Amino acid sequence: MSNRSKMLYVGYTDNLIHRIREHKNKKIDGFTKKYNITKLVYFEKFDSPFHAEHREKQLKAWHRDWKINLIEGVNENWVDLYEKFRDAETSSALHFNI
Repeated sequence: MSNRSKMLYVGYTDNLIHRIREHKNKKIDGFTKKYNITKLVYFEKFDSPFHAEHREKQLKAWHRDWKINLIEGVNENWVDLYEKFRDAETSSALHFNI
């Protein structure tokens, strides 16, 4: 996730739509609320929470430039991907890194 100044946040969830809505509506105190991080600019799907958590830790250890290259490889203009999913159902069986 990101904001206007392209500050980055990495996390994981089992309900992508619900979690993004929480961030957009400032329901979660902390980093994302403080820095107005509300844009979903990249995500990955996993079949298990173990794999999602492992990937989250991996991404958090990456240099900023590596994360930017990953994002821009699929979302060059940093478009808010939430718009594509806001009306969709998400399966609780899937786990996402955001």
